[in-house]
Amino acid sequence: MTPIKLVSGFLTVGGWTLASRGVGFIRDVMMAAYLGTGPMAEAFLIAFSLPNMFRRFFAEGAFNMAFVPLFAKKLEAGDDPHGFARDAFSALGAILIVFTIIGTIAMPALVWAMASGFVGDARFDLAVEYGRISFVYILFISLVALLSGVLTTLGHFTEASFVPVLLNLIFIAAMLIAGYMGWDMGITLAWTVPVTGVAQFAFAWFWARKAGFALTPRWPRVTPELKRLAYIAAPAVLAGGVVQINLLVGRQVASFTEGAVAWLSYADRLYQLPLGVVGIAIGTVLLPDLSRRLRAGDEAGGQNSYNRGTEFALALTIPSAVALVVIANPLISVLFERGAFDVSDTNPTALALAIYGIGLPAFVLQKVLQPLYYAREDSRRPFYFAVMSMIVNLAIAVGLLPIIGFAAAAWATTLSGWVMALQLWNGARKMGQAAQFDARLRRRTPRIIAAALLMGATLFGMSVLLDPALHTPGWRYGALLMLIASGAISYFGFGSAIGAFAMSDFTGSLRRKRG
Repeated sequence: MTPIKLVSGFLTVGGWTLASRGVGFIRDVMMAAYLGTGPMAEAFLIAFSLPNMFRRFFAEGAFNMAFVPLFAKKLEAGDDPHGFARDAFSALGAILIVFTIIGTIAMPALVWAMASGFVGDARFDLAVEYGRISFVYILFISLVALLSGVLTTLGHFTEASFVPVLLNLIFIAAMLIAGYMGWDMGITLAWTVPVTGVAQFAFAWFWARKAGFALTPRWPRVTPELKRLAYIAAPAVLAGGVVQINLLVGRQVASFTEGAVAWLSYADRLYQLPLGVVGIAIGTVLLPDLSRRLRAGDEAGGQNSYNRGTEFALALTIPSAVALVVIANPLISVLFERGAFDVSDTNPTALALAIYGIGLPAFVLQKVLQPLYYAREDSRRPFYFAVMSMIVNLAIAVGLLPIIGFAAAAWATTLSGWVMALQLWNGARKMGQAAQFDARLRRRTPRIIAAALLMGATLFGMSVLLDPALHTPGWRYGALLMLIASGAISYFGFGSAIGAFAMSDFTGSLRRKRG
């Protein structure tokens, strides 16, 4: 994959991910307006987080990281990639059916493990009810993750990237119908979860079939290839479990402060916008490309892919992080403050957003660095790094809770994220040429940081000037748009002037993609 095609792939996946996160943000704004930060909102957020947590544990964060490099190698060698994918599909499906049944039965224990602060009030019973309805989602979305891995390895980035857009569109439609019909919003949202899972699975399976991979389930077989997959995936599954323990600790800490689960969730959704656009684009495109290059012994090509991925990530992530810190309050106030979400929710949500913003570059860098390990079928060291990150997360969350309250959960997430990124970077330094920074990246990185800081100063000044308009009904949306536009113009202007990047890096890829 040439540098232009590589960046074009990043932009394709990033563009669809931006659409997904944008529509997802509309979904969350609607949810905040309908439910606010009350018991029903917190119960649903915990219930929905359970299948998503285990999805990342089984599929996206672990199984797929092991599956994609092996599938890419079989595809490259013509070594029955269809049979391998079908065996993996059948084995994963069988495991997930059993797990779904157990999880649904044990839902009270899962809710207690996730949010013990709910025990004794209405939130606990609601979360158990919603969780039992929605938990089957893990079966469908984990199989979707495998199908998406097949599609992205084949270069079908658009089809794979549309899957999360579908989820958010269905959620928005469900809330509009429920609001019009007067249905119970919590129950409506809970039933919408499995419905979206079925729709996403049908969509991904259809496109995989069109690409020549009609994966139909059969009785699972223990083949040498699956044993190899399990051997590689096991440490990644454990590492994924460690990451989910970090999330569990954060929600446990938040559950003891009324409204905090919702504050952290809404802040998380906003900072996930740039994280998803850049991080998922990098992870989706970079891992298959690196796997193919390293299999072919193309160290120089692997180095170029890694460096351009890192450069792309830094150029978009660092300014996003600065913006989330500097204008957190205007963002939350204008975008969320309506309906059941009132002014008393704005400041704590903005605080959480600013803290998450500090950790944004770390989480994106993890997406850049992890393919260096998984492309080499090394899933053990990321596991050890994740354990250290978990220890840091636990110590900060529990240690700071009595001092700074719910914000301890956000600080724990951010600081442990940086610990993980630094460990991955340090471990990658000994991987040879493919993992080394080239002259262009070393030259541009400090300039990207400088341009982002200049943008931050511009945003701060503009937020002071626009403050009255940001709090005036009818003007606040235009004022926020003007504030964001001033940041974007200043960043790209300063960046181009000081050589942080060339606009042709982006426009050239877009032209090539259209052509």
